[in-house]
Amino acid sequence: MNPRELEANQLQTMRGQISDMEEPAVPNAIGTITIAAPLPHECAAPACGDPLLRNAHLPLRSVFHPMGFSVDVITNSVEVLAAAEASWGRFKKVFSERTVELRFGVIDDGSNKCPPEAIYRAHRNLRSINADSNNFCICDLKEGFAFSWLTRVAVEQQHYFRYYFLEPAAAFFLIDSPSVTLIHAACVEMEGRGVLLCGDSGAGKSSLAFACARAGWTYLSDDLVCLVQGREDRIVVGNPYMFRFRDSAAHLFPELQGESIAARVAGKPTIEFPSGRIPEMTIAERCPIDYIVFLNRREPDQPGLVPFPRDMARQWFEQGISADELREARLAEIRNLLAAEILELRYSDLDRAVRDLEELVVKEI
Repeated sequence: MNPRELEANQLQTMRGQISDMEEPAVPNAIGTITIAAPLPHECAAPACGDPLLRNAHLPLRSVFHPMGFSVDVITNSVEVLAAAEASWGRFKKVFSERTVELRFGVIDDGSNKCPPEAIYRAHRNLRSINADSNNFCICDLKEGFAFSWLTRVAVEQQHYFRYYFLEPAAAFFLIDSPSVTLIHAACVEMEGRGVLLCGDSGAGKSSLAFACARAGWTYLSDDLVCLVQGREDRIVVGNPYMFRFRDSAAHLFPELQGESIAARVAGKPTIEFPSGRIPEMTIAERCPIDYIVFLNRREPDQPGLVPFPRDMARQWFEQGISADELREARLAEIRNLLAAEILELRYSDLDRAVRDLEELVVKEI
């Protein structure tokens, strides 16, 4: 049985467990999924005497640890818990900050069409995710709480739900955390030396990280890392259990051919590929950063590594720092990060790019 068939069977088993149960289960231990009796939530709101669905029953819950932080997911849908398990099930608790509560109420509006792409807005301590009137999420960073109403079809489209709602809702609280600074970068490591791969969307971070991992590097993240505050050794934490690619990556890697395309993610990463499908791939959740490499595929006639201006690197990192009470502390962490060697990698050929990075690391060992 291949990994995709195994995942589908596990989800079907979970659904069967729910239908067989009559009483809610006792809340789970950390890292396992609690299965409770299903919610008969499709009654008309006015007939229930609760037009705002304020008292909607959400009997399923489990605690997960994305990037090492504790998140309590509460819902009435087994698909929500299955999605959280797929995103975060292998993470262990690292940070001792408060547990964030994410509530996902799922209703059946009779639609069979996936909602449109979600948009994000922010004001003071509030963040919102909005796709349409039936699919939205409100996050209160001050209270450590988020609540979402979603349609059944939105949740059943697991790629859509995870990409637009589940993972961004958790990331909003990571952004507000005083323990880490979020950086949109990929990360790989060789012989204990970490390389942060930086660049704007479309720079090739995911593809190069995957190419390095296939060549024997240790894989940490393909798009997002958390820089841990207060560490002189520039430690970052990532998600080594998943890759996300644009659909064009299938032309580069035979492993991706035939993979499904996530719904409604046009122009963004569209293929999800668990790193566990390549058993020989080495992964790690954290590593120190020794090199910062900005990717440049626009100058293929001059391939190789060249110095990159530190001021330009600082400006690139600072553009993602919010103007809030944590800004100065985060800027100090960025300054410490920039003590690493900073380079630009000009390339058009992935194999050549991997060799250039290997030569960079090996010369220091």
